[in-house]
Amino acid sequence: MTKKNLLTQEGYNSLTQQLKDLKNRQDHLITQIEEVAQPDESGEDGLASQLKEELEVTNNKIDEIEETLADSQIITDKIKTDCIQVGCKVKIKIDSGTKEFHIVNQLESDPTANKISDQSPLGQALIGKKVNDKIEVDAPVGKIIYKIVSIK
Repeated sequence: MTKKNLLTQEGYNSLTQQLKDLKNRQDHLITQIEEVAQPDESGEDGLASQLKEELEVTNNKIDEIEETLADSQIITDKIKTDCIQVGCKVKIKIDSGTKEFHIVNQLESDPTANKISDQSPLGQALIGKKVNDKIEVDAPVGKIIYKIVSIK
């Protein structure tokens, strides 16, 4: 059985919008390729090749998002907060103070908004832990020890 992609409602909505935008981009690229293509010439010009490459990248991204959405489960607001899982907001203490992170699917992660992937080193270390647990994470500056303060 395939593991479900756990997504927040916000993340699901964002991926759905990205998919819609990519499909519009796909249609636009196909139209452009048809306009630049010259059936009588055996060689392709640079623009047609560039558009085809961009279309391939767009198609791959569409496939990736469609697969994710097909295997996704939306996390409800009724998350168990006795241990950390995808969808939880976690407050952790480090030497320099406390930080709060939202644990999300890797496609939703945005470190600038304190949304960290459950697949990141910190996210993997946090999953399954409880309040007052201490975790150790390898970072470029060395090992960092975090203490879990709260789970929401």
